[in-house]
Amino acid sequence: MVGMLFLLNFTFSIFHYFHFGRMKSVIFVKNYLVMRVAVVGATGMVGNVMLEVLKERSFPITELIPVASEKSVGKMIEFGGLEFPVVDLTTAVTMKPDVAIFSAGGETSLEWAPKFEAVGTTVIDNSSAWRMDPDKKLIVPEINGDSLTAADKIIANPNCSTIQLVMALMPLHKAYGVKRVVVSTYQSITGTGVKAVQQLENERAGISGEMAYNYPIDKNCIPHCDSFLDNGYTKEEMKLSNETKKILDPAISVTATAVRVPVVGGHSEAVNVEFENEFELADVRKLLHETPGITLKDDPTTNSYPMPRFAEAKDDVFVGRIRRDETQPKTLNMWVVADNLRKGAATNAVQIAELLIKKGILTPMTVGTHN
Repeated sequence: MVGMLFLLNFTFSIFHYFHFGRMKSVIFVKNYLVMRVAVVGATGMVGNVMLEVLKERSFPITELIPVASEKSVGKMIEFGGLEFPVVDLTTAVTMKPDVAIFSAGGETSLEWAPKFEAVGTTVIDNSSAWRMDPDKKLIVPEINGDSLTAADKIIANPNCSTIQLVMALMPLHKAYGVKRVVVSTYQSITGTGVKAVQQLENERAGISGEMAYNYPIDKNCIPHCDSFLDNGYTKEEMKLSNETKKILDPAISVTATAVRVPVVGGHSEAVNVEFENEFELADVRKLLHETPGITLKDDPTTNSYPMPRFAEAKDDVFVGRIRRDETQPKTLNMWVVADNLRKGAATNAVQIAELLIKKGILTPMTVGTHN
């Protein structure tokens, strides 16, 4: 089936009539609720995961609008047993979706998000384009989702490595006051995209091909995520600092080193946290264990600790290796792992959309029709 709508909620009447001695029925649909969802970048790596997450979480879509570049226009995307044609951005805007989830790069978001906003669409953007805009909210639903209002028509989704970091820091900041964070990341090649995955597969198969990185990634670690800035840090490292401040607390000092590693499945972070107040390790573990969206995996006696192979295809952030920093007071170390394509991107974006519905900000449109 192509281009059909699911009816979320509708009223109808049935008219019976006879045709050549057989009773026939016609359903007159008086009204139904429509939720049109555009996924911009639907054919990309994050876009594919976005569609999976929307399906898994039974997001109330009546019409999917897959959006991609001109070369993909006309391609059919399967969703919920139906097929929907890929359209270009201009066409998608004219279709006036209720919500558009962007994962197509910063330049695309800067140009097109305002055009969707202008036709009444709420945009959730996965790029870095709007994150540090003082007029746009940077949202992790579990942390600051309550700040969303109907006036927020372009909402920024944080960087993948930032999301898992602030998810682990949030309950500890409330309890003890985070003063300073030193974080080193070990980031999956999936964060770079399909080209990087292909490079790793080619290298492991002994095949020459196009390279996403300046160096081989197999059997290697590259301390270079995103481009370098004048201060010697990369954009990825500064995202960790700036976004953490915007989401949690501008008073928190964050310094980061971001490294690309030959892993598929998730980002890992070694996190050193200095607090304003003293803590007990048992209390820290209890806080993390009780935090929605966090899975505590911290038992050295059974070699239980987070790893990307356990986090892959899961929505939680995994925390373990919790221990005191014995070199200074009020400081601990922990190891934080999450699937960067899910909670680090797609899942967080869909959770924002779910929250908008829960708050009554994003509401299906009632359409009247009949057959």
